[in-house]
Amino acid sequence: MHRYYGRALIEPAHAPFRRQGFVRDAVLEAPSGEVLHLAELPPFLRALLVTDGTVTKILEAYFWEPVNVDTLEQRLETAADEVPWIALHAGEACLVRDACLRGCESGQRFAEAFSLIRVERIPPGFRQRLIDREIGIGVLIRDSGLESYREVLDVGLERLAEEALAVYRTYRIIIAGEPVILITEYFPLALYR
Repeated sequence: MHRYYGRALIEPAHAPFRRQGFVRDAVLEAPSGEVLHLAELPPFLRALLVTDGTVTKILEAYFWEPVNVDTLEQRLETAADEVPWIALHAGEACLVRDACLRGCESGQRFAEAFSLIRVERIPPGFRQRLIDREIGIGVLIRDSGLESYREVLDVGLERLAEEALAVYRTYRIIIAGEPVILITEYFPLALYR
């Protein structure tokens, strides 16, 4: 959760890839200093970074197998600091969720996702299904018929715990005009090459 504390919105002019999807000379840089040119990414992975659709369904179409969202951990927390990306204030309760998007047949991990949710700002029925871990967030939004908007806020490069290099995107989901869900999805680079 701490990775989001105090992060302000970046103006589109300073983060053109997340808005346009095409920036010829764009690069991703990891905190370790590693650099990867976006042109070197497989086209499908570039598409995943800017999509505003349900990633689970896109992965199913690409890998041609059902994808399950396995909730690895879910807990209620109190924010220690503000998270401007979803207007979460210090002291407010939020739901923190770690999940893995895994192929039902192959068992392959296609992505990992970390979510921060302002549970008090989502409709009660939706909230309960989310807490009960019934299905992934994107599918839950689609199936519930909630009008929503996804806005990509950040894309980057990072080493995961197992030292695998991954590209990530962070986006927020706006429901009823209010930012309520913040998600960072990690895609292991080696799997998509």
